[in-house]
Amino acid sequence: MEKSIETRVALLGIVVEDSSAVSSLNDLLHEYGSHIIGRMGLPYRERGISIISIVLDAPGDVISALSGKLGMIRGISTKTLYAKVKGNG
Repeated sequence: MEKSIETRVALLGIVVEDSSAVSSLNDLLHEYGSHIIGRMGLPYRERGISIISIVLDAPGDVISALSGKLGMIRGISTKTLYAKVKGNG
């Protein structure tokens, strides 16, 4: 019997202030694509930024790793909000 891994549902908010960071951002999101439930992006042209919401269902360490890697990209800011409900993968 396969052991179930506990997962978390999280919303990852991303603000892109430097458009040259988009390629690195998309590469990381593709790498973690199997954990992404949905994605919505909004360009805010008047301010020259983009706001992206990513919904994940993944183990906590995977969510933290993605958030940390994104936060290391120059021109990108992130914040993660976790749902209180935990589930099994």
